[in-house]
Amino acid sequence: MKMILDERGKKYVLKPGEDFQSDLGIVKADVLDNAEVGDKVKSHLDHTFKIMKPNINDFIDIMDRRCSILIQKDIGQVLAHSGLGAGCRVVDAGTGAGAIALNFGNVVGPEGDVYTYEIREDFAEVAQRNIDRFGITNIHVKNKNIKDGIDEDNLDLVFLDLPKPFEIFEEVMESLNVGGWLCVYAPYIDQAETSYRVAKKLGFYDIEIFETLERGLEVRTQGVRPKTRMVGHSGYLMFARKL
Repeated sequence: MKMILDERGKKYVLKPGEDFQSDLGIVKADVLDNAEVGDKVKSHLDHTFKIMKPNINDFIDIMDRRCSILIQKDIGQVLAHSGLGAGCRVVDAGTGAGAIALNFGNVVGPEGDVYTYEIREDFAEVAQRNIDRFGITNIHVKNKNIKDGIDEDNLDLVFLDLPKPFEIFEEVMESLNVGGWLCVYAPYIDQAETSYRVAKKLGFYDIEIFETLERGLEVRTQGVRPKTRMVGHSGYLMFARKL
């Protein structure tokens, strides 16, 4: 898969055999099909575009979405705190557009597997298209309510983005490897608090709740200072470990 970048830094996915069209002009399909990653091409309006290979973040920026997705600050916290790596086995619910499932699949690599549960058929279809388009083959989309049962075992991570995730914590405990992690994404603190209390009652260890805030810096000739706008609250993350 190739991506095209315009002079403003805007990204687009290229479709093989099709002309590319934007407000900066048209690039013909034969030009694009013969272009290599790193090449520059011109539109009929004489604007310059660059051909690139998208990484996981590029692709998520431009993939099809029908719902909100987890953002990088939260995804990064999940990957770092759980210690996810090559060859791991992951269950994810619910899938949504597939953003965190794609990150999981990218990290665990071809030796690992990601099983992602989505109760809504339309969301599952969108996620499957996104996964197929990115070209990753270790993610398995299941149009199923995870509360009807987790089919997998020997799991290293179970990630739950559900209204009442604590209802299946007993089954999560049974499905995890010793040392495996449960992670809950909760937009409201009462969901996170209830998850904490249920996890503690069931015998999970290392239980913590985090809220990650992100603030960038702006660099000017006068000096450097924090930006006046920041990525504030998106959700709470609860982590608990089976030991």
